[in-house]
Amino acid sequence: MTKKNINFSSKLVENFITYNDFNISLQQAEQGRQTLLDATGAGNDFLGWVHLPSSLDTEVLQRIHSDVARLKDRCSLFVIIGIGGSYLGARAVIEALQSEFEAMRSKRSFPYIIYAGHTLSEEYYSQLLPILDSNDYGVAVISKSGTTTEPAVAFRIIKHHIEQKYGKEEARQRIIAITDAQRGALHTMAQQEGYSSYVIPDNVGGRFSVLTPVGLLPIAMAGYNIDNLLAGARKAESLYTLLPADENAALQYAATRNALYNKGYKVEMLTNFIPSLRYISEWWKQLYGESEGKEHKGILPHSLCFTTDLHSMGQYMQDGERMIMETVISVASAKAKVAIPHDEQDLDNVNYLEKKSLNEINHCAEQGTIEAHHDGGVPVMKIELEQIDEETLGHLLYFFEFACGVSGYMLGVNPFNQPGVEAYKKNMFRLLGKK
Repeated sequence: MTKKNINFSSKLVENFITYNDFNISLQQAEQGRQTLLDATGAGNDFLGWVHLPSSLDTEVLQRIHSDVARLKDRCSLFVIIGIGGSYLGARAVIEALQSEFEAMRSKRSFPYIIYAGHTLSEEYYSQLLPILDSNDYGVAVISKSGTTTEPAVAFRIIKHHIEQKYGKEEARQRIIAITDAQRGALHTMAQQEGYSSYVIPDNVGGRFSVLTPVGLLPIAMAGYNIDNLLAGARKAESLYTLLPADENAALQYAATRNALYNKGYKVEMLTNFIPSLRYISEWWKQLYGESEGKEHKGILPHSLCFTTDLHSMGQYMQDGERMIMETVISVASAKAKVAIPHDEQDLDNVNYLEKKSLNEINHCAEQGTIEAHHDGGVPVMKIELEQIDEETLGHLLYFFEFACGVSGYMLGVNPFNQPGVEAYKKNMFRLLGKK
Protein backbone atom coordinates (compact mmCIF):
# COMPACT_ATOMS: atom_id res chain seq x y z
CA MET A 1 0.00 0.00 0.00
CA THR A 2 1.34 3.41 -0.99
CA LYS A 3 1.81 5.68 2.00
CA LYS A 4 -0.06 8.95 2.10
CA ASN A 5 1.83 12.16 1.70
CA ILE A 6 2.26 14.42 4.67
CA ASN A 7 -0.99 16.32 5.16
CA PHE A 8 -0.73 19.94 6.26
CA SER A 9 -3.79 21.68 7.68
CA SER A 10 -4.21 25.35 8.57
CA LYS A 11 -7.99 25.36 9.16
CA LEU A 12 -7.50 26.62 12.72
CA VAL A 13 -5.57 29.65 11.51
CA GLU A 14 -8.44 31.16 9.52
CA ASN A 15 -9.63 33.33 12.44
CA PHE A 16 -6.18 34.88 12.81
CA ILE A 17 -5.24 35.86 9.25
CA THR A 18 -7.41 36.91 6.33
CA TYR A 19 -7.70 35.08 3.03
CA ASN A 20 -5.86 38.01 1.45
CA ASP A 21 -3.05 37.79 4.05
CA PHE A 22 -2.56 34.12 3.25
CA ASN A 23 -2.73 34.65 -0.53
CA ILE A 24 -0.05 37.34 -0.44
CA SER A 25 2.13 35.11 1.76
CA LEU A 26 1.63 32.11 -0.53
CA GLN A 27 2.72 34.19 -3.51
CA GLN A 28 5.85 35.16 -1.56
CA ALA A 29 6.43 31.48 -0.77
CA GLU A 30 6.24 30.66 -4.48
CA GLN A 31 8.80 33.40 -5.14
CA GLY A 32 10.97 31.93 -2.38
CA ARG A 33 10.75 28.51 -4.02
CA GLN A 34 11.84 29.94 -7.37
CA THR A 35 14.75 31.72 -5.71
CA LEU A 36 15.73 28.41 -4.12
CA LEU A 37 15.42 26.35 -7.29
CA ASP A 38 17.04 28.97 -9.52
CA ALA A 39 19.91 29.38 -7.01
CA THR A 40 19.71 33.17 -7.28
CA GLY A 41 19.40 34.05 -3.58
CA ALA A 42 21.86 34.68 -0.76
CA GLY A 43 23.78 31.57 0.28
CA ASN A 44 23.22 29.85 -3.07
CA ASP A 45 26.53 28.02 -2.73
CA PHE A 46 24.87 25.94 0.04
CA LEU A 47 21.97 24.44 -1.91
CA GLY A 48 23.36 20.94 -2.37
CA TRP A 49 20.65 19.55 -0.07
CA VAL A 50 17.80 20.56 -2.44
CA HIS A 51 18.35 17.70 -4.90
CA LEU A 52 20.41 15.52 -2.58
CA PRO A 53 17.83 12.71 -2.13
CA SER A 54 17.63 12.08 -5.90
CA SER A 55 21.33 12.52 -6.62
CA LEU A 56 23.16 10.78 -3.76
CA ASP A 57 25.93 8.54 -5.09
CA THR A 58 24.98 4.87 -4.65
CA GLU A 59 28.67 4.08 -4.03
CA VAL A 60 28.43 6.11 -0.81
CA LEU A 61 25.48 4.02 0.34
CA GLN A 62 27.31 0.80 -0.50
CA ARG A 63 30.30 1.93 1.57
CA ILE A 64 28.05 2.81 4.50
CA HIS A 65 26.43 -0.64 4.40
CA SER A 66 29.91 -2.20 4.20
CA ASP A 67 31.23 -0.28 7.22
CA VAL A 68 28.13 -1.17 9.22
CA ALA A 69 28.51 -4.85 8.35
CA ARG A 70 32.20 -4.71 9.31
CA LEU A 71 31.62 -3.11 12.72
CA LYS A 72 28.17 -4.03 13.98
CA ASP A 73 29.17 -7.39 15.49
CA ARG A 74 32.37 -5.98 17.00
CA CYS A 75 30.68 -3.15 18.87
CA SER A 76 27.94 -3.16 21.48
CA LEU A 77 28.17 0.67 21.57
CA PHE A 78 28.88 3.17 18.83
CA VAL A 79 29.81 6.75 19.74
CA ILE A 80 28.72 9.61 17.51
CA ILE A 81 30.94 12.65 18.08
CA GLY A 82 29.42 15.87 16.76
CA ILE A 83 27.45 18.96 17.67
CA GLY A 84 24.50 20.79 16.12
CA GLY A 85 23.76 19.55 12.64
CA SER A 86 26.56 17.01 12.94
CA TYR A 87 24.48 14.85 15.26
CA LEU A 88 20.95 16.21 15.74
CA GLY A 89 19.49 14.81 12.50
CA ALA A 90 20.81 11.32 13.13
CA ARG A 91 19.69 11.39 16.74
CA ALA A 92 16.24 12.63 15.71
CA VAL A 93 15.69 9.67 13.38
CA ILE A 94 17.26 7.06 15.67
CA GLU A 95 15.27 8.11 18.74
CA ALA A 96 12.04 8.34 16.74
CA LEU A 97 12.47 4.73 15.57
CA GLN A 98 14.00 2.93 18.53
CA SER A 99 12.33 1.73 21.70
CA GLU A 100 12.20 4.22 24.56
CA PHE A 101 13.90 1.47 26.58
CA GLU A 102 16.47 0.43 23.97
CA ALA A 103 19.32 0.90 26.43
CA MET A 104 17.84 -1.79 28.68
CA ARG A 105 17.87 -4.53 26.04
CA SER A 106 20.44 -7.24 26.75
CA LYS A 107 20.69 -8.44 23.15
CA ARG A 108 20.59 -6.48 19.92
CA SER A 109 21.74 -7.00 16.35
CA PHE A 110 23.24 -3.52 15.99
CA PRO A 111 25.22 -1.27 18.34
CA TYR A 112 23.46 1.06 20.75
CA ILE A 113 24.22 4.65 19.74
CA ILE A 114 25.58 7.10 22.31
CA TYR A 115 26.69 10.68 21.80
CA ALA A 116 29.68 12.87 22.59
CA GLY A 117 31.05 16.17 21.35
CA HIS A 118 27.77 18.00 22.00
CA THR A 119 28.80 19.27 25.46
CA LEU A 120 31.83 20.46 27.43
CA SER A 121 30.51 19.03 30.69
CA GLU A 122 33.26 17.29 32.68
CA GLU A 123 30.60 15.31 34.50
CA TYR A 124 29.35 13.89 31.19
CA TYR A 125 32.76 12.57 30.15
CA SER A 126 33.61 11.31 33.62
CA GLN A 127 30.49 9.14 33.34
CA LEU A 128 31.06 8.16 29.69
CA LEU A 129 34.61 6.83 29.98
CA PRO A 130 33.82 4.01 32.45
CA ILE A 131 31.03 2.86 30.10
CA LEU A 132 33.59 2.72 27.27
CA ASP A 133 35.94 0.78 29.56
CA SER A 134 33.42 -2.01 29.97
CA ASN A 135 31.96 -2.23 26.44
CA ASP A 136 33.31 -2.89 22.97
CA TYR A 137 32.75 0.21 20.91
CA GLY A 138 33.44 2.14 17.73
CA VAL A 139 33.41 5.84 16.88
CA ALA A 140 32.25 8.18 14.13
CA VAL A 141 33.67 11.69 14.46
CA ILE A 142 31.77 14.27 12.43
CA SER A 143 33.18 17.74 11.77
CA LYS A 144 33.86 19.63 8.56
CA SER A 145 36.81 21.51 10.04
CA GLY A 146 37.90 19.22 12.84
CA THR A 147 38.55 22.24 15.05
CA THR A 148 35.08 22.97 16.46
CA THR A 149 35.83 22.98 20.17
CA GLU A 150 33.24 20.54 21.56
CA PRO A 151 33.78 17.65 19.10
CA ALA A 152 37.54 18.31 18.90
CA VAL A 153 37.87 17.97 22.69
CA ALA A 154 35.65 14.88 22.73
CA PHE A 155 37.57 13.18 19.94
CA ARG A 156 40.91 13.87 21.59
CA ILE A 157 39.64 12.24 24.80
CA ILE A 158 38.00 9.27 23.09
CA LYS A 159 40.82 8.74 20.56
CA HIS A 160 43.24 8.44 23.47
CA HIS A 161 40.88 6.02 25.23
CA ILE A 162 40.24 3.76 22.24
CA GLU A 163 43.94 3.56 21.37
CA GLN A 164 44.80 2.70 24.96
CA LYS A 165 42.08 0.06 25.04
CA TYR A 166 42.65 -1.66 21.68
CA GLY A 167 46.04 -0.46 20.42
CA LYS A 168 46.50 1.91 17.48
CA GLU A 169 45.89 -0.62 14.69
CA GLU A 170 42.62 -2.01 16.06
CA ALA A 171 41.50 1.50 17.06
CA ARG A 172 42.09 2.62 13.47
CA GLN A 173 39.61 -0.01 12.30
CA ARG A 174 37.00 1.21 14.78
CA ILE A 175 37.13 4.93 13.91
CA ILE A 176 35.21 6.55 11.06
CA ALA A 177 35.72 10.20 10.09
CA ILE A 178 33.04 12.26 8.32
CA THR A 179 34.61 15.52 7.24
CA ASP A 180 35.68 17.88 4.45
CA ALA A 181 36.82 16.41 1.14
CA GLN A 182 40.16 18.21 0.93
CA ARG A 183 41.05 20.32 3.94
CA GLY A 184 40.83 20.71 7.69
CA ALA A 185 42.32 19.12 10.77
CA LEU A 186 40.05 16.07 10.76
CA HIS A 187 40.60 15.45 7.04
CA THR A 188 44.37 15.55 7.62
CA MET A 189 44.15 13.24 10.63
CA ALA A 190 41.94 10.75 8.78
CA GLN A 191 44.45 10.64 5.90
CA GLN A 192 47.41 10.21 8.25
CA GLU A 193 45.77 7.55 10.41
CA GLY A 194 44.01 5.67 7.60
CA TYR A 195 40.49 5.92 9.00
CA SER A 196 37.52 4.97 6.88
CA SER A 197 36.18 8.38 5.90
CA TYR A 198 33.21 10.07 4.24
CA VAL A 199 32.78 13.51 2.74
CA ILE A 200 30.50 16.27 3.96
CA PRO A 201 29.66 18.00 0.67
CA ASP A 202 30.95 21.58 0.43
CA ASN A 203 27.54 22.79 -0.71
CA VAL A 204 25.57 21.32 2.22
CA GLY A 205 25.54 23.15 5.56
CA GLY A 206 25.50 21.23 8.82
CA ARG A 207 21.85 21.72 9.71
CA PHE A 208 20.81 20.45 6.24
CA SER A 209 23.19 17.46 6.29
CA VAL A 210 21.05 14.65 7.74
CA LEU A 211 20.67 12.98 4.32
CA THR A 212 24.45 12.91 3.75
CA PRO A 213 26.79 10.44 5.51
CA VAL A 214 26.56 12.79 8.53
CA GLY A 215 23.14 11.31 9.27
CA LEU A 216 23.05 8.19 7.14
CA LEU A 217 26.06 6.41 8.69
CA PRO A 218 24.84 6.69 12.32
CA ILE A 219 21.25 5.79 11.36
CA ALA A 220 22.44 2.70 9.48
CA MET A 221 24.78 1.76 12.33
CA ALA A 222 21.76 1.79 14.65
CA GLY A 223 20.12 -0.77 12.37
CA TYR A 224 17.60 1.38 10.50
CA ASN A 225 16.87 1.35 6.77
CA ILE A 226 18.52 4.35 5.15
CA ASP A 227 17.33 3.28 1.69
CA ASN A 228 13.73 3.73 2.85
CA LEU A 229 14.65 7.01 4.55
CA LEU A 230 16.01 8.31 1.25
CA ALA A 231 13.00 6.98 -0.65
CA GLY A 232 10.74 9.13 1.55
CA ALA A 233 12.98 12.15 1.02
CA ARG A 234 13.04 11.59 -2.77
CA LYS A 235 9.26 11.52 -2.82
CA ALA A 236 9.18 14.77 -0.85
CA GLU A 237 11.72 16.36 -3.21
CA SER A 238 9.59 15.49 -6.24
CA LEU A 239 6.47 16.93 -4.57
CA TYR A 240 7.74 20.16 -3.06
CA THR A 241 9.98 21.22 -5.94
CA LEU A 242 7.21 20.67 -8.52
CA LEU A 243 3.69 20.88 -7.07
CA PRO A 244 1.80 24.17 -7.53
CA ALA A 245 1.56 26.33 -4.44
CA ASP A 246 -2.09 25.57 -3.70
CA GLU A 247 -1.30 21.83 -3.54
CA ASN A 248 2.14 22.13 -1.94
CA ALA A 249 2.25 21.37 1.81
CA ALA A 250 5.75 22.81 2.29
CA LEU A 251 4.86 26.13 0.64
CA GLN A 252 1.58 26.31 2.55
CA TYR A 253 3.41 25.76 5.85
CA ALA A 254 5.98 28.45 5.01
CA ALA A 255 3.23 30.83 3.89
CA THR A 256 1.02 30.29 6.96
CA ARG A 257 3.74 30.70 9.55
CA ASN A 258 5.05 33.87 7.86
CA ALA A 259 1.56 35.36 7.55
CA LEU A 260 1.13 34.78 11.30
CA TYR A 261 4.57 36.26 12.00
CA ASN A 262 3.53 39.41 10.15
CA LYS A 263 0.49 39.59 12.45
CA GLY A 264 2.68 39.58 15.57
CA TYR A 265 2.98 35.87 16.37
CA LYS A 266 6.70 35.68 17.08
CA VAL A 267 7.03 32.20 18.68
CA GLU A 268 6.30 28.88 16.96
CA MET A 269 5.67 25.99 19.34
CA LEU A 270 6.23 22.60 17.69
CA THR A 271 4.23 20.07 19.70
CA ASN A 272 3.58 16.34 19.51
CA PHE A 273 1.98 13.64 21.62
CA ILE A 274 4.67 10.96 21.18
CA PRO A 275 7.84 11.20 23.33
CA SER A 276 10.03 9.52 20.71
CA LEU A 277 9.66 12.64 18.51
CA ARG A 278 11.39 14.94 21.00
CA TYR A 279 14.66 14.97 19.02
CA ILE A 280 12.77 15.69 15.80
CA SER A 281 11.82 18.88 17.64
CA GLU A 282 15.42 19.52 18.70
CA TRP A 283 16.62 19.11 15.10
CA TRP A 284 13.79 21.38 13.87
CA LYS A 285 14.72 24.05 16.43
CA GLN A 286 18.28 24.25 15.12
CA LEU A 287 17.14 24.16 11.50
CA TYR A 288 14.77 27.11 11.86
CA GLY A 289 16.54 29.04 14.62
CA GLU A 290 19.89 29.07 12.82
CA SER A 291 18.36 29.68 9.39
CA GLU A 292 15.92 32.48 10.22
CA GLY A 293 17.25 34.22 13.33
CA LYS A 294 19.19 37.04 11.66
CA GLU A 295 19.11 40.83 11.35
CA HIS A 296 16.81 40.94 14.40
CA LYS A 297 14.20 38.97 12.46
CA GLY A 298 12.76 35.49 12.66
CA ILE A 299 10.22 33.32 14.43
CA LEU A 300 11.54 31.87 17.70
CA PRO A 301 11.30 28.04 17.46
CA HIS A 302 10.32 26.25 20.67
CA SER A 303 8.89 22.80 21.38
CA LEU A 304 6.79 20.85 23.88
CA CYS A 305 5.91 17.17 24.22
CA PHE A 306 2.32 16.55 25.29
CA THR A 307 0.56 15.34 27.31
CA THR A 308 3.59 15.50 29.62
CA ASP A 309 4.23 19.22 29.12
CA LEU A 310 0.55 20.10 29.46
CA HIS A 311 1.19 19.63 33.18
CA SER A 312 3.95 22.24 33.18
CA MET A 313 3.47 24.59 30.22
CA GLY A 314 -0.20 24.03 29.45
CA GLN A 315 -1.24 26.99 31.57
CA TYR A 316 0.97 29.40 29.62
CA MET A 317 -0.10 27.94 26.28
CA GLN A 318 -3.73 28.46 27.26
CA ASP A 319 -3.63 31.83 29.01
CA GLY A 320 -0.20 33.44 28.55
CA GLU A 321 0.78 36.25 26.21
CA ARG A 322 -0.75 35.72 22.76
CA MET A 323 2.48 35.74 20.74
CA ILE A 324 2.47 31.98 20.09
CA MET A 325 1.53 29.97 17.03
CA GLU A 326 1.44 26.18 17.37
CA THR A 327 2.35 23.44 14.91
CA VAL A 328 1.20 19.98 15.95
CA ILE A 329 2.84 16.85 14.54
CA SER A 330 0.06 14.24 14.62
CA VAL A 331 0.68 10.53 14.00
CA ALA A 332 -2.31 8.42 12.98
CA SER A 333 -1.10 4.88 13.72
CA ALA A 334 0.63 3.46 16.77
CA LYS A 335 3.29 0.73 16.51
CA ALA A 336 1.47 -1.53 18.98
CA LYS A 337 -1.66 -1.74 21.09
CA VAL A 338 -1.79 -1.72 24.89
CA ALA A 339 -5.03 -2.78 26.57
CA ILE A 340 -6.44 -1.07 29.66
CA PRO A 341 -7.53 -3.79 32.11
CA HIS A 342 -10.81 -3.81 34.04
CA ASP A 343 -10.70 -3.11 37.76
CA GLU A 344 -13.69 -4.13 39.91
CA GLN A 345 -13.35 -1.28 42.43
CA ASP A 346 -12.60 1.40 39.82
CA LEU A 347 -11.19 3.66 42.52
CA ASP A 348 -9.20 5.55 39.88
CA ASN A 349 -12.40 6.07 37.86
CA VAL A 350 -10.91 4.93 34.52
CA ASN A 351 -13.00 1.82 33.78
CA TYR A 352 -14.81 3.91 31.16
CA LEU A 353 -11.58 3.77 29.10
CA GLU A 354 -11.02 0.01 29.15
CA LYS A 355 -12.45 -0.66 25.68
CA LYS A 356 -10.40 2.11 24.12
CA SER A 357 -6.80 1.85 22.92
CA LEU A 358 -4.17 4.18 24.38
CA ASN A 359 -3.70 5.54 20.87
CA GLU A 360 -7.39 6.50 20.73
CA ILE A 361 -7.17 8.13 24.16
CA ASN A 362 -4.01 9.99 23.15
CA HIS A 363 -5.70 11.29 19.98
CA CYS A 364 -8.64 12.54 22.03
CA ALA A 365 -6.17 14.35 24.27
CA GLU A 366 -4.55 15.80 21.14
CA GLN A 367 -7.82 16.98 19.63
CA GLY A 368 -9.02 18.38 22.94
CA THR A 369 -5.77 20.29 23.37
CA ILE A 370 -5.89 21.70 19.84
CA GLU A 371 -9.46 22.91 20.37
CA ALA A 372 -8.63 24.44 23.77
CA HIS A 373 -5.55 26.27 22.49
CA HIS A 374 -7.44 27.58 19.45
CA ASP A 375 -10.27 28.79 21.69
CA GLY A 376 -7.65 30.42 23.92
CA GLY A 377 -6.27 32.50 21.05
CA VAL A 378 -3.50 30.29 19.64
CA PRO A 379 -3.47 29.76 15.85
CA VAL A 380 -2.85 26.04 15.29
CA MET A 381 -1.32 24.33 12.26
CA LYS A 382 -1.26 20.54 11.94
CA ILE A 383 1.16 18.19 10.19
CA GLU A 384 -0.35 14.72 9.91
CA LEU A 385 1.75 11.57 9.44
CA GLU A 386 0.34 8.11 8.80
CA GLN A 387 2.95 6.40 11.00
CA ILE A 388 6.52 6.64 12.25
CA ASP A 389 8.90 4.72 10.01
CA GLU A 390 11.99 5.45 7.92
CA GLU A 391 10.12 6.48 4.78
CA THR A 392 7.80 8.85 6.63
CA LEU A 393 10.68 10.41 8.57
CA GLY A 394 12.67 10.95 5.37
CA HIS A 395 9.67 12.76 3.92
CA LEU A 396 9.20 14.84 7.08
CA LEU A 397 12.86 15.90 7.23
CA TYR A 398 12.83 17.11 3.63
CA PHE A 399 9.46 18.82 4.15
CA PHE A 400 10.91 20.89 6.99
CA GLU A 401 14.17 21.60 5.11
CA PHE A 402 12.42 22.81 1.97
CA ALA A 403 9.92 24.95 3.88
CA CYS A 404 12.81 26.42 5.88
CA GLY A 405 14.76 27.49 2.79
CA VAL A 406 11.63 29.09 1.32
CA SER A 407 10.75 30.75 4.63
CA GLY A 408 14.20 32.27 5.03
CA TYR A 409 13.96 33.92 1.64
CA MET A 410 10.47 35.19 2.52
CA LEU A 411 11.99 36.90 5.57
CA GLY A 412 14.70 38.48 3.43
CA VAL A 413 17.64 36.80 5.17
CA ASN A 414 20.33 34.36 4.05
CA PRO A 415 18.95 31.03 5.35
CA PHE A 416 22.27 29.25 4.94
CA ASN A 417 24.79 31.15 7.07
CA GLN A 418 25.08 31.55 10.84
CA PRO A 419 27.28 34.56 11.65
CA GLY A 420 25.88 34.93 15.17
CA VAL A 421 27.19 31.52 16.22
CA GLU A 422 30.75 32.87 16.31
CA ALA A 423 30.12 35.51 19.01
CA TYR A 424 30.19 33.19 22.02
CA LYS A 425 33.21 31.34 20.63
CA LYS A 426 35.31 34.50 20.44
CA ASN A 427 34.53 35.31 24.07
CA MET A 428 35.19 31.73 25.19
CA PHE A 429 38.55 31.63 23.38
CA ARG A 430 39.52 34.97 24.96
CA LEU A 431 38.63 33.75 28.44
CA LEU A 432 40.60 30.52 27.88
CA GLY A 433 43.65 32.43 26.65
CA LYS A 434 43.68 31.01 23.13
CA LYS A 435 46.21 32.78 20.93
